[in-house]
Amino acid sequence: MINAYVFNTLQYDPKLCIGCRMCSIVCPHAVFAQNGRVAQLVRPERCIECGACQRNCPTGAITVDSGVGCATAMIRAALSGKEEVTCGDGSTASCCATKDE
Repeated sequence: MINAYVFNTLQYDPKLCIGCRMCSIVCPHAVFAQNGRVAQLVRPERCIECGACQRNCPTGAITVDSGVGCATAMIRAALSGKEEVTCGDGSTASCCATKDE
């Protein structure tokens, strides 16, 4: 099991991967890449926790708490009319960091 918890809530178990490539296809930030017959977590720090990979993984090899990361922050900012997107608690760098951070 690979935990990307340093960056986000993404977890990936390559032992459950069947090589369908769905995670690589649906991920908007190229977090996964194919490595032979299984997917490889190549850019975990780019995950915005949108949940697309988890929803499209037929074996449950991927879990992520969608609704807590940058994807949600972007949606909330758009719906509330905010120009700047912020996520996280500000104690660490986030995927939504603004120019001022």
